[in-house]
Amino acid sequence: MAGHLIRRLNQISMAVFSERMSEIGVELTPVQYAALSSIRDVPGIDQATLAGAIAYDKATIGGVVDRLTGKGLILRSQSSRDRRARALTITAEGEAVFQRVTPHVRALQNDILSGLDEDEKASFLRLLRKTTEAGNARSRAPLRRQDAGEAAG
Repeated sequence: MAGHLIRRLNQISMAVFSERMSEIGVELTPVQYAALSSIRDVPGIDQATLAGAIAYDKATIGGVVDRLTGKGLILRSQSSRDRRARALTITAEGEAVFQRVTPHVRALQNDILSGLDEDEKASFLRLLRKTTEAGNARSRAPLRRQDAGEAAG
């Protein structure tokens, strides 16, 4: 069944990511990496916008932000546009970690899809993207694309 195979592939993906981060001595989860990447791409992004940008639940994004802040990888400050919101920016240490892990994250993608040749990988990713986009509205945490200007505060 599709759902079971998707769940299994997610388990494999998480295990490969965790193993690779452990090998290079970095404590970072896939969600933390995605958040760090988005914060880096959109300095000043707020938590709610970040949640939509990485398709993560708004109710639990605070924990991800807390952990990244605690590791010294991002800063949280008051938004200049909305006093209730917190603007997120990457720190120099966060940038260094991002630069260090990104080549490993890119390389491990092949490990996740081991067993497929290059044409099969391309077809699989195209189909995965198509079905994910088609079902986005059904997600508890749909992906929301933002312009850098919209999110910056």
